[in-house]
Amino acid sequence: MSEELQNEIARLKAENEALKKTTSKGLSLKVSEKGGVSVYGLGRFPVTLYKEQWLKLLDMTDDIRDFIAANDSKLKTKDR
Repeated sequence: MSEELQNEIARLKAENEALKKTTSKGLSLKVSEKGGVSVYGLGRFPVTLYKEQWLKLLDMTDDIRDFIAANDSKLKTKDR
């Protein structure tokens, strides 16, 4: 077996193990093919943003929580 093939198998095994490890909420993270950060487990499709977009969104954490609280009666929840 060629060294290149062995390296590819090792890479795929590592990727597979990383995908198996999810957070306590059933979510997992992966670097997308285009270099974005993808969150799996929120819905049918992953949510993918570039790192600067995630950082802007994370900076708004308190604003998002306040908005959800202020609009709680208008918002629906999705049960799995």
